[in-house]
Amino acid sequence: MSQSSLTPLRAQYLSIKKRYPEAIVFFRLGDFYETFDTDAEITARELEIVLTGREMGKGVKVPMAGIPYHAVDNYLARLISRGHKVAICEQTTRPDDNKGLMEREVVRLVTPGTVVEPGLLDGRRNNYLTAVAPGDSEAGIAFIDISTGEFAAAQMPLARIESELERLRPAEIILPQDSLFQPIFKTPLTRADARDFEPESAAELLKETFSVNTLEGYGVAALPLATAAAGAVISYLRETHQGAVNGISHLSAYSVSDYMALDENTVVNLEIFQNATTRNTAGSLLGILDVTRTPMGARLLRRWLGQPLLSIPSIRERQDAVDWLFSQHQVLAELERWLKSFTDLERLANRVRAGSALPREIIALKRSLEAAPELGRALNDKSVAELKANLKEHTDLIALIEQGLEAEPSGTVGEGGTIRAGFSAELDELRDMATGAKGYITRLETEERAATGIKNLKVGYNQVFGYYLEVSAANLAQVPERFIRKQTLANAERYITPELKEYEAQILSSRERLADMETAIYRRILGQITEFHQSLLALADAVARLDTLTAFASVAAANSYVKPAITDSSDLLVVGGRHPVVEAGLPPGQFIANDSTLSVDKGLLVILTGPNMAGKSTYLKQTALIVLMAQIGCFVPAAAAEIGLCDRIFTRIGAHEDLAAGKSTFMVEMVETANILTNATGKSLLILDEIGRGTSTYDGLAIARAVVEYIHTHLHARTLFATHYHELVAMANHLPGIRNFNVAVSEDRGEVVFLHHIVPGGVDKSYGIHVAKLAGLPKPVIKRANEVLLELESLKTGAQPARSKQAPPQLSLFQPPQPRVAVELAKLDVDALTPRQALEKLYELKDIVE
Repeated sequence: MSQSSLTPLRAQYLSIKKRYPEAIVFFRLGDFYETFDTDAEITARELEIVLTGREMGKGVKVPMAGIPYHAVDNYLARLISRGHKVAICEQTTRPDDNKGLMEREVVRLVTPGTVVEPGLLDGRRNNYLTAVAPGDSEAGIAFIDISTGEFAAAQMPLARIESELERLRPAEIILPQDSLFQPIFKTPLTRADARDFEPESAAELLKETFSVNTLEGYGVAALPLATAAAGAVISYLRETHQGAVNGISHLSAYSVSDYMALDENTVVNLEIFQNATTRNTAGSLLGILDVTRTPMGARLLRRWLGQPLLSIPSIRERQDAVDWLFSQHQVLAELERWLKSFTDLERLANRVRAGSALPREIIALKRSLEAAPELGRALNDKSVAELKANLKEHTDLIALIEQGLEAEPSGTVGEGGTIRAGFSAELDELRDMATGAKGYITRLETEERAATGIKNLKVGYNQVFGYYLEVSAANLAQVPERFIRKQTLANAERYITPELKEYEAQILSSRERLADMETAIYRRILGQITEFHQSLLALADAVARLDTLTAFASVAAANSYVKPAITDSSDLLVVGGRHPVVEAGLPPGQFIANDSTLSVDKGLLVILTGPNMAGKSTYLKQTALIVLMAQIGCFVPAAAAEIGLCDRIFTRIGAHEDLAAGKSTFMVEMVETANILTNATGKSLLILDEIGRGTSTYDGLAIARAVVEYIHTHLHARTLFATHYHELVAMANHLPGIRNFNVAVSEDRGEVVFLHHIVPGGVDKSYGIHVAKLAGLPKPVIKRANEVLLELESLKTGAQPARSKQAPPQLSLFQPPQPRVAVELAKLDVDALTPRQALEKLYELKDIVE
């Protein structure tokens, strides 16, 4: 299609769309943002709005879908949440400025990681834009939340990147165009020019951004990959949101060695941030702990949950503060009350600096500043002394806001209800002029009715003719000559007078000047508030920390949690441990508490047997959650606990497949197990459930046993190993670091009761058929399953099973076991065996017999 056959509007749109091929272009047309072509089809589908069409040239009809401009935030949020980018294209000339086609340009490219509008953000979580600069063995990572100004970078082993992305849960990830690195983490990806990731050019861009000659002060000068990632973030923001770059004042370097890495499996299996079934916060550990009162506290709690500490002094520092708050019931209640007074100081401070904060938000800021010293006065213990120091009074800033703004600003800036009377003499004079002119207009209707005798005469206003006098057709004979006809209606005439137009000019002029002056004064006030930017961020940080620590204390008090002892040993001792989430869903006192004991003296590896639905999985997860809670500084659900510091928590729980990657359930299980055995250390906690169950019985048993032996002999890691392979119980007889435990079951005349209590010893029954019965399998299936079970068990013992009279003869599912003991004995060179080897072989033969 030739360009000449298109309408000018169509040509203008195509020119703009060409510059933003990967974004949905919101093209402003009057009171609507319109989308065209493929953009329209995507928009109509995602937003569930009508797809229409329009002629935009000879023989050219294009799809269209539009949304009202005043409702853009709602629609924009839905598109961004689905990973789309949106280019906001505005009209940059007014209709009366340009008699031809209005000029338009993209004023903002909105992507998932560059959102700043309050209506598009979740106040209780950060919105991170993250860049990853992969190297051969290491990688750089940088993240920024442009709504709060937090900007940080790190360099770490390449293998650690996935867990760091899992912790950050970014809204958008930037990667080099030519990189083969593909994050497992599911989030919108943006491929950027590889040149943006060159360390040298990235360093120059960062120095230019911060107006410095060296990056030494930011801690990244010796970290080229971290520098590359940080530079890529700045480069991307320059393309999408230059205003955000102007608001970046600092870059922090951090080290992942300070925190425990939590891989995706552990986060999902332990349901740390969301319930595995509903995908909601309710039913997760976060849902239990998050009783924070401020958005800053809620975001900090998420960060702490994703970064369990590896420093015992740092953990104890948090614990001491929680302990003091826990013991001060009246102080705790007072703090919770004052914390509710705080607005989102962190994000608001950045909106003030960007000049986009609204008057009502500034009034909310004043209330927060007034509440800050009240928090400080309640803190009188050395464990919270640092927090108290940052809860300062901001007398000057409060006075500025009080003197400058109305207590309850009406409307928006420029409408006359924002700046307090007395703050600006010039503004007050303009207001008086406008008020006087408006007063005249108000009196005019009464005066003209009296002067003309027309009782229904009225004064009106519209944007085309301005102010007018309207007289009904029945009273036209009474209209005086000084009235000048302006407009004829069906049943009335509209008039003006020279005096009316004079006052109208005064009103409109004063209104425009008033709006300009009020806007200028308001921006000046924002500029003065910006001078307190660093102080406001320090206050926001103190409030966030106090809020999170207060939440820990509140949850501990409400649920009878205890302060765990944190040590550098390999012991993990929990008395009366409980699962925090499961317990919360039961009536008080109904949860069955259990002990966990893993130590060098008593054994670091527990083989846990027992039936399904008896509580094995709950026990495994509660032990891991107690460790995690302890290492974020929180109290734990137990009667007592001593936690030897863990460097990692690994979990292998449940069965799932990854068909997209061509991995079966068993393959996924083996990949996850391999990852654990490769990366775990003697300081790790391993939670393993049903290793080897995805393949044949003997294959699975062999794998499970080999895994247990490897952990016991090589890793020496604290391990809870749940299994239905009862044969593994015998391993405790010859491997000294293994102990057997099982979930107690009561049987009474064929009925099974799960006691949910962990007791010493192993079991040789799984009660799977009983669980199947509870699940509602048909009675004939249950009956036949019991018959087959008896038949299979008889193959082990050599006894003949009692056969039902009605049951037909069945082919055996397994052949009788071969005499392996004789074969193994025949292969032995007895004279060549050492005493230790002979003893190990004897145990092995005994296992075969059993």
